[in-house]
Amino acid sequence: MTTLPSWQNETDGGRKVGGMVRAALWLMTEVGEGNIFTKAELRAAFPEASQIDRRIRDLRDRGWRIDTSRVDPSLKQEEQRFVSQGAQVWVPGQAKAPKHKNSLTAAQRQRVFEADSYLCRSCGIAGGEEYGDGDRLTQSVLNIARRKVLLPDGAEEYQFVTECMRCGSGSGDREVDLGALLELVENLSPMERRILERWIGEGRREPEPIEKVWGLFQTLPAEARTAFASALEDADETDSDDAGKSDGSDD
Repeated sequence: MTTLPSWQNETDGGRKVGGMVRAALWLMTEVGEGNIFTKAELRAAFPEASQIDRRIRDLRDRGWRIDTSRVDPSLKQEEQRFVSQGAQVWVPGQAKAPKHKNSLTAAQRQRVFEADSYLCRSCGIAGGEEYGDGDRLTQSVLNIARRKVLLPDGAEEYQFVTECMRCGSGSGDREVDLGALLELVENLSPMERRILERWIGEGRREPEPIEKVWGLFQTLPAEARTAFASALEDADETDSDDAGKSDGSDD
């Protein structure tokens, strides 16, 4: 097992060790994956660093998962959970963030939010709306995610999309294959394509009446489901009888 450098060392072989690297080593050796730490504990460990909170946020751009109470409702506001390690930033050459992780300007963020109608494109929640978490209600916070898109010609590029912090938690670098999606569209019937075009044009999809009935049916207790199914069969038999009488009257 490789021995990690000490998080308390401010220099390493004459080279200054930055706050982000020291914070990463502190998480690894003092907190441990899966455990909780507080902002007060972090600041007490680095009293000389005025922006140590930002250095923790910088680790997220390097693949580290560190959840806050916005993502994990079980946490208190002052708590964070060190979920998993990302890049070994203490290794030379590993501390630099990937190019697609570079920070966006306020204007760039605003354009992405506007293009996505200020909605999470994964779950549809708007910023400030409340999640229902049992007895606790948590307001959603929107962020900008970088989504890897595989283009039909085989090229790859990162594009920006609005995502709430809950949907983005632990998702890593998601990717979507645009070519594969277009192949699925080719298998749709003309009617299904027109419906899809309508949904895209309206920017939303209203469930069909039969889907609403199915969704409510799924919530019924077993006895109620049996009674519903029996009533549905009776209705089918009645419709068949009525259709037969109608055909006979036409003769």
